Amino acid sequence: MNNIIKSLKNEAARVLLLIFFMPLATNLLAAGVHPKREFRGAWIQCVNGQFQNLSTDEMQRTLSYQLDELQKDGVNAIIFQVRAECDALYASPYEPWSKFLTGAQGKAPYPYWDPLQWMIDQCHRRGMELHAWINPYRAKTKTTSALAPNHIARTNPGSVFEYDGLYILNPGLPQNRDYICQIVADIVRRYDVDGLHMDDYFYPYPVPGKAIPDNKEFAVYNNGFTDRGDWRRYNVDLFIKQVSDTIHKVKPWVKFGVSPFGIYRNKRNAPGIGSNTRGLQNYDDLYADVLKWVNNGWVDYCVPQLYWEIGHKVADYKELIHWWNNHAGNRPLYIGEDVERTVKYADPDNPSINQQPAKRNLHLQLPNVKGTVLWYAKTTVDNVGNYGTMLRNNYWRTPALHPLMPFLDDKAPRKPRKLKPVWTSDGYVLFWTAPKARKWQDEAVQYVVYRFADGQQQDYNDAANIIAITRNTFIRLPYQDGKQKYHYAVTALDRLSNESKPAKKKVKL
Repeated sequence: MNNIIKSLKNEAARVLLLIFFMPLATNLLAAGVHPKREFRGAWIQCVNGQFQNLSTDEMQRTLSYQLDELQKDGVNAIIFQVRAECDALYASPYEPWSKFLTGAQGKAPYPYWDPLQWMIDQCHRRGMELHAWINPYRAKTKTTSALAPNHIARTNPGSVFEYDGLYILNPGLPQNRDYICQIVADIVRRYDVDGLHMDDYFYPYPVPGKAIPDNKEFAVYNNGFTDRGDWRRYNVDLFIKQVSDTIHKVKPWVKFGVSPFGIYRNKRNAPGIGSNTRGLQNYDDLYADVLKWVNNGWVDYCVPQLYWEIGHKVADYKELIHWWNNHAGNRPLYIGEDVERTVKYADPDNPSINQQPAKRNLHLQLPNVKGTVLWYAKTTVDNVGNYGTMLRNNYWRTPALHPLMPFLDDKAPRKPRKLKPVWTSDGYVLFWTAPKARKWQDEAVQYVVYRFADGQQQDYNDAANIIAITRNTFIRLPYQDGKQKYHYAVTALDRLSNESKPAKKKVKL
C-alpha cells in the first residue's frame, strides 16, 4: 500500500486511498494477531427449549453438529447448561430430570442417556474443555407449571420464595447454601468436568413494585447487619466462597467461573469505582459484589456479560470492556460477547462494516482480557452475520491453549517420552508416551504438536506453528514423497494447561 501511495501525485487521491484502506488495515491487524493462550468459549443453553422433546438421537445429532462447527471456528471450551431450575440434564441423585430435556420435569430420557457425561466425552474428544453451567438459586422459571415430586420446592417449600412468577431458593437461608454446594460437590465428584460455571442469577432481577420477601430471614439471620442490601451481599459472598471451597476440596483443578451482569456499579452511584453507564447494577440491584469475589480469589475466572454494542447510550461496550480490564484483572478475565448484537450494529468509525473487528481489536489491546465467551453457541454455528466464518478464517484460525492459572497450579508436567514415527496400516504415524506422574499436578491430559520446516526458527510462542492440541498420544503425518525434512515437537499439558518442555523428532515427509 505504501508504494502505491508514494506513486500518487494527486494529494486528494492519496487521502481517498487512505480512507479506503484504513478498515482493511484494521481487519488485517486483528486477523494477524493470534495469541497462543486464549479462552475461546461458547454457551450452550437448554432453557430456551432448543432440546426440549427431541429424541436422544436427535439431540445427540444436534449437539454433534454444533460441536463440529464450533471446533472449526476455533472454540476450545463449551459452557453447557445442566441445571436451569433445580433440575438436571444429568443423572442427579438429588434433583429431577429437566423438562428442558424431556418435556416433563422428572421424566428420564428414553432411550436413556446422560447428556452431561456425553458432552464431556464429545468435548474432550475434540480437544475442548467442558464447563458445567448451573443456575444456583433459580428453582422455577416462569414457563414451568408442573414440578416433579422430588423437586425441592415440593419437598421443602419453605426453602423458596415466589417472585414475579419465579421460584427462588432464598439466599438468606444458610441451609440453601449447603444444599446448592451439595449439588456442586456431586457434579464435580462424579463427572470429569473442567469447570463449574454460574451466570448472573443471584438475587432476582428487580421488578418495579415487587419487594423481595425476606423480612423473616433478615430478622433471624441478619448477623448484625442493619442495612438490607449489605446483608444480601453478605449472603451471596458467603455462598460464592463456600462454592469455591467445595469445588477445590473435591478436585483442586476444577475451575470455578462466574458470568455476572455487565455493569458492576454506575458512576453516579459510586463515583470512585463506577463505570460511565446508567444501567442495572450487580452490586446495588442483584447484590453481587463481583469485584470482591475476583480480588479475594473466590472465583477462578470472570466473564462479564458485555452484550451491548459500541456506542450504546446506557451501557457502551467500549467503556465497559476498559472498565473490567482496569478493575478485574486479579483473575483471568473473559468477555461475554453477544454475537447477534455484534453483527447487527455498524462500527461507529466505519459504518460499512459491523462491530466484530472493532471489538476484536479491543480484546487484543487490553492486557487483562484473556478470552471470549460467545452468547450463544447456536448463533455462531448458524454463522449469523458471517461471525463464525470470521472466527475460523481470521481471528481464531490458529489453535490456542487455555490461559494459565498459577494460583491453582504453576508446575509443568514432564515432557512426553519415546517420540517415534511408525508406518502403520493407516499410514505414517507419530507416536509418543505420556510422561510419568505421581500427583494430579504432574499428569498430562493433552498434548500440543508443533511442526517446523527444515531451517525454520523453532518459535514455540507462535501459535501458527501449532498443528494440533489433542488428548491422543499419536498424530497422523502427512507423508508425500519422503524428500522434505520437518521438525516435529510435542509438549504435554496438565489439567491447568501448564506446558512441558518439548520432545523433538526430525521426520522426512
